[in-house]
Amino acid sequence: MTTSTVSSAAASPPERVEPRRAARSGGRRPGSPIRRQLPTSPWLFAAPGLLIVGAFSLYPFISTLVNAFTDRRTLIPGQFVGLANFEELLHDDMFWIGLRNSTLYVLGVVPALVILPLLLAMLVQRHIPGITFFRSAFYTPVVASIVVVGLIWVWMLDDRGLVNAVLEAVGVGKVGFLSDQWLLLGSAMAVTVWKGLGYYMIIYLAALANVPRELHEAAAVDGAGPVRRFVTVTVPAVRSTMVLVGALSSVAAFKVFSEVYLMAGPSGGPAGEDTTLVMLVQRVGTGLSGRVGYASAISVVVFVVTVALMLLVLRADRREDA
Repeated sequence: MTTSTVSSAAASPPERVEPRRAARSGGRRPGSPIRRQLPTSPWLFAAPGLLIVGAFSLYPFISTLVNAFTDRRTLIPGQFVGLANFEELLHDDMFWIGLRNSTLYVLGVVPALVILPLLLAMLVQRHIPGITFFRSAFYTPVVASIVVVGLIWVWMLDDRGLVNAVLEAVGVGKVGFLSDQWLLLGSAMAVTVWKGLGYYMIIYLAALANVPRELHEAAAVDGAGPVRRFVTVTVPAVRSTMVLVGALSSVAAFKVFSEVYLMAGPSGGPAGEDTTLVMLVQRVGTGLSGRVGYASAISVVVFVVTVALMLLVLRADRREDA
């Protein structure tokens, strides 16, 4: 064997050829059996999630649509009645009261939940000592149980509660927060805003982190004050996030139940004047003699209105982009 042959053999050892061939063959060694992926393999991985969605979302949705056209009750299957349930809605005073209150809830809650969390996020995004404590404090109501939060506010706003005690001490007198129709609805709105501030604050913090500081510095050099920088720099930069917050808060406000139910009671306040649509669904469709078909028709109306709200918000956003 010559010297050139030995050097060439040392330069290209045979054990390195096999891994290259294996890499070219897709990680399969020569002579090993070919493994074929079954066409049902992806569906097996997705099956648990699909079963959960189908059992707890898709099936109830389809069942509600079907029941809306029947006279089904809790223990009676019911028969097909066409649009009779929806015709009855047009002549039901409680339905119009619920629609009015749900609409007022959206008008009163959504603007506050779009603007106030943004201002709060701008305050807590600054890196100052102790700011972590305030961020946690503002977020605490979000993780608190709505039942606990509702009971706390009921105790505070009761005629013998803390708020009325303070008002009496300063000479204002008692205020019927839980006995007056409009004050009760406004108090429930305040609880919803107070509980949602921290949640939407976190969303805005993520959006504000992506706003370049150079834009604020350039606006400050041009002589823009804090208010002008907020209007001309911050708001355009987080406008898409504001649209998202508006859509989420609109749907949640129109479907409000817990706050009003806890503060107004099952009757829906004085003479039921504070009843919302979701409360009406619960009142009509539950119990041994519950009218499931009629409650399903109200639920369909709630679904249609919430979808319409989201489409209106998205359409307004597209018009501004154009």
